Amino acid sequence: MFWFMQGLCFLPVFLVIWSSSTFIISYLIALFRKDVDIIFPYISDTGANPPESCIFGLMTFISAYAGTATIYARYKYVEKLSEDTGAVSPYLNKASLVLGLLSCLGMCIVATFQETQMETTMEKVHLTGALLFFITGVTYIVLQSVISYHAYPYGSSLGICRARVGIATIAAVAFFPTVICSFFVTQGKMHRDIEDKDYPFHVASAVCEWIVAFSFVCFFLTYIDDFKLFTLRVKTECEALS
Repeated sequence: MFWFMQGLCFLPVFLVIWSSSTFIISYLIALFRKDVDIIFPYISDTGANPPESCIFGLMTFISAYAGTATIYARYKYVEKLSEDTGAVSPYLNKASLVLGLLSCLGMCIVATFQETQMETTMEKVHLTGALLFFITGVTYIVLQSVISYHAYPYGSSLGICRARVGIATIAAVAFFPTVICSFFVTQGKMHRDIEDKDYPFHVASAVCEWIVAFSFVCFFLTYIDDFKLFTLRVKTECEALS
């Protein structure tokens, strides 16, 4: 059996590969069409114009569903681990699940209400979805880092626990300049000029946004070894008809 076929290992593997491809493919298409600058565009800008907007929306939707499946599988794994060892609080595990699902909802909103240069209302909904994704997503990986230490040594290795803390710290630190600097970006144009007054804020915000996004990708990469250890089964029960 191949390593990626062990347990539910394919879920985080697919999520990591697909999510990375979503960011990279939309960026390359937008760059090829000269819709964005080569250096430091916002992630949403790389999927603002067709045809890359269509690809970005579809791939982001699939990433959201893959993320939902991965987050739920992780929840069930921790739940079983907690039942056997009592190491993790069920409330902490459920809170992490809710936050993870909300972050996936934010991804769906971003994919559906894409940023445009024409519709102010659409842009506001898009930014709301992005903010929901980033806030709940960062909180989710922070809670999962805490859960990992609570579950040790029954769950992940100490090295994986430390890796998760490191990734969560990077995402949390990068999140604040992503949001704060974006408030000082006064121009919404796709192509930026280094002489623009808000250019330094744009660069800081865009760079940190990419850091947060790929922090999520790297965090789910740490799930691979855990997901080799378990599977989920659906049990069907039929009541006798009177």
